[in-house]
Amino acid sequence: MALAIDIASGNPAVDRYLAESYEQVRGMSSRFAAAICGHLIRLQSEELGIGGELLEIGTFEGRFFIALALCLAPGETAVGIDRFDWPDAGIEGRFLANCAAHGIARDRYLSWKADSREITADDLKDKLGNRPLRFVHIDSHHSRECLTNDLELVTPLLHRDGIICLDDMLHPGYPMFAAAVFDYFSRHPDMRLLCIIDREDIVAAPKFLICRSNIYKRYEQDLLSAFARFHFTLNADMETYFALVLTPQPRLAEIG
Repeated sequence: MALAIDIASGNPAVDRYLAESYEQVRGMSSRFAAAICGHLIRLQSEELGIGGELLEIGTFEGRFFIALALCLAPGETAVGIDRFDWPDAGIEGRFLANCAAHGIARDRYLSWKADSREITADDLKDKLGNRPLRFVHIDSHHSRECLTNDLELVTPLLHRDGIICLDDMLHPGYPMFAAAVFDYFSRHPDMRLLCIIDREDIVAAPKFLICRSNIYKRYEQDLLSAFARFHFTLNADMETYFALVLTPQPRLAEIG
């Protein structure tokens, strides 16, 4: 049972969906994380002048994808990539039906049935119409190899001030998953861990937000201002810097 948390993105369409319908769409992504990501996408559009496409790899039935698509600015498109073969062959139909039921017009998004490991950067660039990616959510096959592939797939197409959001980091069922991220940071020293978004409960694990160092402080300052009451003040020790941690109930462990 998710906690009742008073958190909003500031985008009326997104916040209405989060309050009324989010948990009616089958999935595991939390409202807490969706509100924070919706807030950042709104910041990009309204205050930073950042335009581009939105992408999710691993849409499942569309819970988080719908929240992203409701953030689209005029002329932008949301792209959802999934193999649509699990848990059954009807999943793509449910994804499309959920998008329609929650007000996502068919001409505002692209449903791409594919294995991301078989997509090239050129393939994705063509689908995007040569427009950059300003926000990416990766929730695909939970293996080190697949996450590495997906990160390298989207990075060349990421807007200079774009954000990559990674799902299920630090999940107890996938202890090697995060290793792909730290290997990625070694290959791309301009990328930084911006924020860890904790879960509303223990059903799954946090999300990582990643961006380039040039925009890091701007996003950090905004998150601190907008979500101060959720700030775990010790932050995340990245050895050379500290990344934000936002959690529904920020507190230190009690000493028994």
